[in-house]
Amino acid sequence: MEALKIKNIFVDLDQTIAKELLEKYEYPWEVIGEIQNFIIETGKKLPKDEYDEVSENVWVAKTAFVAPNAYIGAPSIICHNATVSHCAFVRTCAIVGEGATVGNSTELKNVILFNGVEVPHYNYVGDSILGYKAHMGAGSITSNLKADKRNITISIDGQKVETGIRKMGAILGDFAEIGCNSVLNPGTVVAHHSNVYPLSMVRGYVAPNSIYKKQGEVVEKY
Repeated sequence: MEALKIKNIFVDLDQTIAKELLEKYEYPWEVIGEIQNFIIETGKKLPKDEYDEVSENVWVAKTAFVAPNAYIGAPSIICHNATVSHCAFVRTCAIVGEGATVGNSTELKNVILFNGVEVPHYNYVGDSILGYKAHMGAGSITSNLKADKRNITISIDGQKVETGIRKMGAILGDFAEIGCNSVLNPGTVVAHHSNVYPLSMVRGYVAPNSIYKKQGEVVEKY
């Protein structure tokens, strides 16, 4: 369980406007259900000379770029210098960090994207937290609901950790790299500085500084 604590997955909580929220909890799945309320409370306190409330409970930094045909649902915060591109669908409850990129036809739902995150091409990210400068390759997605609709468990060291929640996508640590067209199954945790090969189907926990080649073949970075 120690490896799954927020302090061991993310390197730098200063790289998100949601630092205060993350510091209140030990485990990332405890944060998932609190994102909506946090966005609304935080948005109301954002400086009006830096953020526009473009619709009710949707705050966009004046330095951010949002394409005219992108959709941003409430509540959401788009931070400084972020980019929300052509046909992006920010469905609801999203924090898009400073300098982050939400790309063409990417969909977000109930997420925290730290600063510098890139989800740039045809990604789905739901009920997830992506750490500083995490990157998801084209077509890679998070799956956030089990086929049997039961609560999510996280597999680690031959054990299953109960989260107590029904919907949870993936938790990516700082600088995590996810290869193109990979699927991160419900409850996947990829710790900081780890890589996942393209076309992977990932389940469970990937330790820091690792390379996930396929199920059962995870090697340490050198």
